[in-house]
Amino acid sequence: MEHAPPISAPFPWRATTVVAGAVALVELVALVAIGLAHFAPHRSAATQAPRAAVVKAKPAPVRVHTPTVPQVPLRARSHVRVLVLNGNGVNGAAAAAAARLQGDGYAIAGSTDAQRHDYARSMVMFVPGWAREARRLARDAGVGMVSPVDGLRAPQLRGSKVILLLGK
Repeated sequence: MEHAPPISAPFPWRATTVVAGAVALVELVALVAIGLAHFAPHRSAATQAPRAAVVKAKPAPVRVHTPTVPQVPLRARSHVRVLVLNGNGVNGAAAAAAARLQGDGYAIAGSTDAQRHDYARSMVMFVPGWAREARRLARDAGVGMVSPVDGLRAPQLRGSKVILLLGK
């Protein structure tokens, strides 16, 4: 029977592991240094010029011709037909608001209940071209929200251009 010959000197496992670990550590430090150099600002704070002294060239402004919409003069209150809708459920609120607006000179197209009675805030709505008059009505009525008409069709407007919807 044959036997393997005995090894005369032990293999240096520990020394090889330490050397391999040291090489890996050196590679790690080199990669971290390269990463920091790559992602760090290109100039240090000591060599940076003050920001006020840096002059950057501004690009020439691009001129685009935009057609202007002719400005319509603000229509008189007597030419603004207002529909007052009661959206808060309080009986007579629309009629009372319509009477106040009529006293201010507005033409009232009608006062009636809205489709719902759960509006949290009052608002003024307008058809296209009547935004300035709607903002004036909102100021006169003490309403903070003004928006284009939404959810109402032409027959429901009763010829009005501005709608006051009363909320709670």
